[in-house]
Amino acid sequence: MGPQQLTGWRKSSHSHFEENACVEIGSAPGAVGVRDTKQAALGAARPVLVYSPDAFAAFLAHVTGGR
Repeated sequence: MGPQQLTGWRKSSHSHFEENACVEIGSAPGAVGVRDTKQAALGAARPVLVYSPDAFAAFLAHVTGGR
């Protein structure tokens, strides 16, 4: 699964737009991608972290305390 297959990119609702401290989340069957909004100028070369849906769900559960 390459980052170019991820679609539906959206900014996190918890990002701080005034400091341009945003992350974007994209998805594909069996994958969730995370990228830094500030690196948009890099285009296709922008680094993307790709996780399984289970790993991403575990991460979210941890940082939100299960809320």
